[in-house]
Amino acid sequence: MGTIVLSGTVVLVILGFGNHLYWLAAVAVLFLYLQYGRDSSASSGGAGGGSSSGGAMPSDYRAYRDRRDMQAKWERRYRRERPLESRRQERGKSS
Repeated sequence: MGTIVLSGTVVLVILGFGNHLYWLAAVAVLFLYLQYGRDSSASSGGAGGGSSSGGAMPSDYRAYRDRRDMQAKWERRYRRERPLESRRQERGKSS
């Protein structure tokens, strides 16, 4: 995927000598690739320390597990800081 994006960017830069909008498109393609196209490599180098599991777990599952753990942490904090609201929500769910 990275090779395709890189070669497409080079083509857009070459075409950009005739029309400068192609240069803007090349910058946009690189930005979008760096922002959204490299999620798997960005999540493995995150705060969890990717080498502890030995690479046995896929990075998308690791990202899912990190999001799930973070959500559980926030829910525990919410229940601890707002006990009345959390009890009211639990009663509303059980009905």
